[in-house]
Amino acid sequence: MASETPVLAVLCGAAPPPDMAAVEAAAVVRYTDAQGLGEALAGADALFVYDFLSTAVPGAWPAADRLRWLHIASAGVDPVLFPGLRESDVVLTNSRGVFDDAIAEYVLGVVLSFAKDFARSLDLQRAGKWQHRETERVAGREALVVGTGPIGRSIARLLRAAGLRVSGAGRRPRTGDPDFGEVHDTAELARHLPAYDYVVAVAPLTEQTKGLFDAGVFAAMKPTARFVNVGRGELVVTSDLIGALRGGEIAGAALDVFDTEPLPADSPLWTMPDVLLSPHMSGDFVGWRNTLVEVFAANFRRWVAGEPLQNVVDKQLGYVPTETQGASG
Repeated sequence: MASETPVLAVLCGAAPPPDMAAVEAAAVVRYTDAQGLGEALAGADALFVYDFLSTAVPGAWPAADRLRWLHIASAGVDPVLFPGLRESDVVLTNSRGVFDDAIAEYVLGVVLSFAKDFARSLDLQRAGKWQHRETERVAGREALVVGTGPIGRSIARLLRAAGLRVSGAGRRPRTGDPDFGEVHDTAELARHLPAYDYVVAVAPLTEQTKGLFDAGVFAAMKPTARFVNVGRGELVVTSDLIGALRGGEIAGAALDVFDTEPLPADSPLWTMPDVLLSPHMSGDFVGWRNTLVEVFAANFRRWVAGEPLQNVVDKQLGYVPTETQGASG
């Protein structure tokens, strides 16, 4: 870093991020919403995309005349990974690691909810009906986690602890993985699906994974299988998922992310039986906003000191390679 005070633009919408005092003491900080992002980027050295669902960065990019580093407050980087950033020398980092365990807990929760029929128990309770039923065991069931990054690994470890047998699917097939045992090739996903009772989507959104879960993939699943999406809504062809649920090709779905958010009021998913919906909150634990700022502030200190940054994204792959520990800012 040069000796002059760096200029940091922070895309935050209406509410600024908490606990920014240490950063404000070391930088000129410009807080902005989407409308003012272009003005804030002019002359800025770094950009903190705290509003990680915003799609404003590509449109404001021409104003980024001296930007060297962009940090996004999420694990997924698709809102900022557009051609202009890919082709630039700007270093991209994310908030990998913040949401891993919380999302894994969510996945275990919906697996247990399906197996123990909690949704129907609540309906019967509200109706004042005493209706004895038998439910399923989770121990010994087979789960496939599609996406073998840190979040997928946390999911695998927690599901294994509950007694499920877990495999993975990723770019590189292999055996002997410490968390998944066997990892299948995502390109051959449909071939492996008939063996699994739960299929969990947590892959990053890339050109290769967009629309990965389509009619052919759902048709290959067991009719008793459940599908869980905690990755990105665009991993799924929503109309194909609705068709698979209606046609009995799969037994249920738990969805935390959607290709259109908020989910439109007229979506059939709202009222379909054996569908659990949540509003993109599987990783949002009490205090998560503060944790996101802590991750950014730690990287900011490294950047100011000229030290390697953490969670550097390979802009061609669209995620942080497992073997990457850092890169110069």
